[in-house]
Amino acid sequence: MTRVLSTEEAKIAIGEIQRIISGGLTDDITQLNTQGTTLSQPNVWDGALAAQFRSSTWPETKAALDKAKQELEELRDQLQKISQNIMTAGGNG
Repeated sequence: MTRVLSTEEAKIAIGEIQRIISGGLTDDITQLNTQGTTLSQPNVWDGALAAQFRSSTWPETKAALDKAKQELEELRDQLQKISQNIMTAGGNG
């Protein structure tokens, strides 16, 4: 038999992670992407450091941000499923 346990602390932690992700963290990543894209335009920012930013720094950072956002959204969805399963198994749902 597989043990199923969900303390109130676990429920609160799941809710907090979901709130943080939904409450602005992914929005902040989107805003970072917007600003990085703006800085990547030579007519907005140019010079040696700007060129380095455009060619390597920003593409690498953007890829990491996009991946982080995707993984956070997947985590939020997975936690929702886990939470529902715990409530069902515990007879609370």
